[in-house]
Amino acid sequence: MKIAIYGAGAIGAHLGAMLTRTEHEISLIARGPHLKAMQDNGLTFRSAEETFTVHPNATDDPASLGLQDYVIVTLKAHQSAGVVDLMQPLLGPETAVVTCMNGVPWWYFHGLGGEHDGRTLETVDPGAKQWRDLGPERAIGCIVYPAAEIVEPGVCQHIEGNAYPLGEPDGSKSARILALSKAMISSGLRSPVRTAIRDEIWVKLWGNLCFNPISALTHATLEDIGTDPAVRELVIKLMQEGQAVGEALGARFKVPLEKRLAGATNVGAHKTSMLQDLERGRPMEIDALVTAVAELGDIVGVETPMLDAVLALVQLRGKSAGLYPTS
Repeated sequence: MKIAIYGAGAIGAHLGAMLTRTEHEISLIARGPHLKAMQDNGLTFRSAEETFTVHPNATDDPASLGLQDYVIVTLKAHQSAGVVDLMQPLLGPETAVVTCMNGVPWWYFHGLGGEHDGRTLETVDPGAKQWRDLGPERAIGCIVYPAAEIVEPGVCQHIEGNAYPLGEPDGSKSARILALSKAMISSGLRSPVRTAIRDEIWVKLWGNLCFNPISALTHATLEDIGTDPAVRELVIKLMQEGQAVGEALGARFKVPLEKRLAGATNVGAHKTSMLQDLERGRPMEIDALVTAVAELGDIVGVETPMLDAVLALVQLRGKSAGLYPTS
């Protein structure tokens, strides 16, 4: 199979390093010093268990790769709409697009059924560009659980985790998703096929929608947020609002709230991705993690007053830093 990974940051590099050791043809789309380092010296992967170097086809020109069986998009959610036009040369009639990123995916209402089936989300897909120009029928969902970091150009340091659950929007076990799961598992990753991928999206999002904005506002770590009594109560209220929205859309939360909260807190003195982006002067991933939940709440008629307040604050923080659009 031909698999292109669009975005070779930490997660893209993790996937690329592992998959390149399989029989499949793997290409990484990247840019800058990281791309040059991979082209010159390969991609080095370091973990507690092993260190190795692979030599994937790395390029900044998607058109040079030809049609792919799968395009795995590992960009931040707010970046994905900007590469839709560049992705077109990769897309044949049967090409699947795998959304390997945090937050509410742009295809959320595809195959959901019910009164909202086929609806688009302005917060994560402005003008429905991805829905229109990629097509929701291409979409495969993927949850990102690993943590990794690009410690220098061409070098990916794995911190923890190797699970990337996959799911079709309609819950089917299609031939294409089974083939991708098999390829990823053969590389050493945990990539089971889930028949209710939105349930897993919500469990991951459950923590992100509260810990990320609070950390950006306070510069506190997961441990600090989860152990401060007053802030912990705020986190619980935000999670309850998020759960109400998810359940109104048919999602099932199989993990108790307190267990999910404890799991995030027990990660320890870790800075969320939103705080890391703020500190490094990178655009903040507010919309897919927080704004989209508020939009979903409006759609299903669930009030989210605490979420709306925190969202207003973190949006202003992002605007003040020049890392979030002002209009």
